[in-house]
Amino acid sequence: MNKFIVLIFFFINFTDFDAKSDQFITRQGQVSFFSYTSVEDIEAKNNQVLSIIDISKKEIAVSMLMNAFVFKKSLMHEHFNESYIESDLYPKATFGGKIIDFDPSDASMQTRMVKGNLTIHGITKAVEIKTTIEQIDGSYIITGDFEVPVKDFDIKIPPILAPNIAKIISIKFRFEYQHYEK
Repeated sequence: MNKFIVLIFFFINFTDFDAKSDQFITRQGQVSFFSYTSVEDIEAKNNQVLSIIDISKKEIAVSMLMNAFVFKKSLMHEHFNESYIESDLYPKATFGGKIIDFDPSDASMQTRMVKGNLTIHGITKAVEIKTTIEQIDGSYIITGDFEVPVKDFDIKIPPILAPNIAKIISIKFRFEYQHYEK
């Protein structure tokens, strides 16, 4: 009998009775980063980023596997995952936050700040990210860029390699959301 009550509770709380949900999802969001150095630029792209936005609550969540970044050189991929990000210990980077002053009823392009917590390499920091939000045919596109200081996330760089790695990494993202169907 208790299992039946739990099942009913689960159904009531997690089933959307409205025909239209305010949640949108992308499973192929794009995140890239760039590090300029005098020796060699380092660039990587991840096209397998999961993100969900809840328009009515103005909330956004992002999760990505660190080893899904693609580099031009396989040795860069190996060093990134084994030596710097340690993706075996810290497999994901996440972000959760609120879109400030966002008006879902405004169909024009909006530039808004997103405030939240970014977790990389097991370290969580509060960040503010300037984003552009477009509403196109009932879907949303959110784009933006920001910078991350390597030292803020306790990423160790051997002194001999320090001149070859930028102290601040530029990150760009583009998420094309579709209506989330439960």
